[in-house]
Formats: sequence, C-alpha cells, structure tokens
Amino acid sequence: MGYADPSSGKDILGNRSLCFIFICAFGLVTLLQQILYGKNYIKSAQQFSRLKGDETGNWTGPVNFSDDGSLKPARNGRKRYLENYDGSFEYNSTTCRELRQEIMDVKVLTMVKTSELFERWRNLQVCRWEQSKEETSNFKMSLSRCCNAPSFLFTTKRNTPAGTKLRYEVDTSGILPITTEVFKMFPDDMPYSKSQYKKCAVIGNGGIIKNSKCGKEIDSADFVFRCNIPPINEKYSADVGTKTDLVTINPSIITERFQKLEKWRRPFYEVLQNYENSSVVLPAFYNTRNTDVSFRVKYMLDDFDSQRGVFFFHPQYLLNVQRFWAVQGVRAKRLSSGLMLVTAALEMCEEVHLYGFWAFPMNPSGIFITHHYYDNVKPRPGFHAMPHEIFNFIHMHTRGIINVHTGQCT
Repeated sequence: MGYADPSSGKDILGNRSLCFIFICAFGLVTLLQQILYGKNYIKSAQQFSRLKGDETGNWTGPVNFSDDGSLKPARNGRKRYLENYDGSFEYNSTTCRELRQEIMDVKVLTMVKTSELFERWRNLQVCRWEQSKEETSNFKMSLSRCCNAPSFLFTTKRNTPAGTKLRYEVDTSGILPITTEVFKMFPDDMPYSKSQYKKCAVIGNGGIIKNSKCGKEIDSADFVFRCNIPPINEKYSADVGTKTDLVTINPSIITERFQKLEKWRRPFYEVLQNYENSSVVLPAFYNTRNTDVSFRVKYMLDDFDSQRGVFFFHPQYLLNVQRFWAVQGVRAKRLSSGLMLVTAALEMCEEVHLYGFWAFPMNPSGIFITHHYYDNVKPRPGFHAMPHEIFNFIHMHTRGIINVHTGQCT
C-alpha cells in the first residue's frame, strides 16, 4: 500500500495561493493609483476664478512667482497654474517664455499624459498671443515650396489645360481626361492670391466651440473658412458666427443626406442658401467615386442660376499637403478637411485664427464635450489623426504662427 500525503490537493501557500495574493496586491495598488490620479486630475480640471470681472482661464491653483516675475518650481518639481495676476502677460515676458518652452519641450504627443498637456496649454492662456513674423514667414515659405496654394489649391484652366490627363489623389491608377466639358467647369485661374487677406478665421466643428460666444469675433474676420456645411443657424450663431466665404463639402454628405442629388436637388440648394454667397469646394478628384457627385453640385447650381463659385481641390495639391504634414508627424489615411483649410489659409492670409479645433473628449479643463458642436457622432476610427493635428496646432500657436482659440471669447 502506498503512502497518502494528507496535504495533497491543498496548495498550502503554494503556487496558486501566492499567485492569488500577488493578483490581489497588484489590483489594490492599481486602484490606489487610479484614485490618486483621479483626485489630481479633478483638481487640475477645476475652473478658475474671475479676477476683476474678467475670465482669466479655466482653472485655479497656487501661484509661484520669483522676484523677476518668473515661475518657481512647485513642490512636485513642476510649474503649477497661475493666478492673482492683473491682466494678460506680455508675449515676451519671462513667464510667457517659460510657459511656451514647457510646451515646446514636448516633442511628440506620447511624451506626456493628456492631462499634463492640457495643464501646460491652460497655463499658456495667461499669455497674450502675438504673431511671430519670423516663424510665420519661415512656415509660409515651406508651404510655398511644397504646396503653393495660390497656384494649385484648386483645379483651374491654367494649371490643368484641356486635353491633358488628371491623376487622382488616391486612385493613382485612375486617369481623368480633361475633356472640353470638364474643362468648362474650372475657373480660369485661382481666385485667391498669396497673403490676400489680413485676418482669417478657420472654423472647425469640434464641441470645444460650444458656449464659446465667439460668433462676433469670427464674423469680424476678413475671410472665414468652414468645413462640410455645418449648421450656422440662430441656435449656434452666437458661438460659431454666420459669415462664410468658403465652405468645403465632402461628397459623402451629398451621397448620404441628399441621395447623390438624383432627387434632393432643391433641399441641398436651400441648405447652401444658409451660406449666402460663399464659394464651395469639393475633393472631386480624391477618387473616382467622388467625381460624378461633385460635378452634379456644379450642374445643379448652374441649373438654379446660382452665381456661387464651385471649385475642386487639385489632387496634386492635396498629395503635397499630405506629404508635408507627414513630415510633421501627422500620418493618417486622410487629413481632415480642417487641416487642409488651415494649410491653405496660412498661404492666403497674413494672420490665421482657429476656432472649434480640438481632438479630445474633454476640454482643457477636463470637462467632457461632444465631438461636434451640433452632435456627438464620432468619425470613422483610424481614418484621421486628429490628436496629432491638434498637437501640431498647439505647437504652432506656441511659436506664434497661428492663434488657436479653445476658451470663451470676451
């Protein structure tokens, strides 16, 4: 008869018990980290007080100034929020140089947590934005060399003569012969020139613009760009304004909302009436599917005797823009319409202001926001690289190239 071990099958502090204890301990540590992180995040997301009746930002926190007005490191070794100051700091003050450097030190988006990036961005709002002529000029020259919007933003009779063949942006194997009928739809030349407008506003559709009260400020710009025929009626005009000089239309909108204009011509025409005499721009040569539906927009407006300009992005321009931003770290299947317009505006305008551009589910104060200012429909995952686009905008704001507005307008 063999000997039977009475402890067999009982794993007394054996592998299974030790594994269970380890998992419980790991879970407890993780829970404590989440609680502590949550407290810090909520603290950093609190809205800040008004000083002398003016909104000074969206957070509160300790002030750490040295005698020369610069920031002192906080107890945790990082600079904290600013308060108790009288008005905005000048662009070139010691404080603002330090705050700008804090953002520029973040070379790639993955270097910091989102909450840390938000904190640095919120801190920078105490500084009055000022355009850097040198930085802006250098950036414009780079765009001019790679893309040249004043000559190639739209497909024109000058840059695309009759009888030539146009290669699509994505369907590169597809070729569109420029027949006489197609050629007639193109403008003679680009309607805009380099630095034609002093102050331009590019309006994104992000929920960040909701309750901003920026409508009047937007409408005061010399030229206003909008993306994908967003609603600008009375319900939203206080935040987004109504002035529109150029609006893009994604052909998918025409396909899905207006049945490719096979029947819903009048409803589509009436939607465009909200934009007064603004020009419309379509990516007709993005792929072969976009071409027919984009041409129908032109035919429909001609049938209604509309004097509205209808333009088609030049596919080579969009390809060049895609390559330009890929070098800046924005690698996506497709750039957003907003980024395309910002890129064009930088060549067409002396000064560019952005409203409604944000790529996160919460605003810089940590308060959740809808994806669009008019709905919460999310984009197709993996199609755009919106966080990387916004990260570049934040850097460009810091360098004085564009002014990114994410708070309330006064």
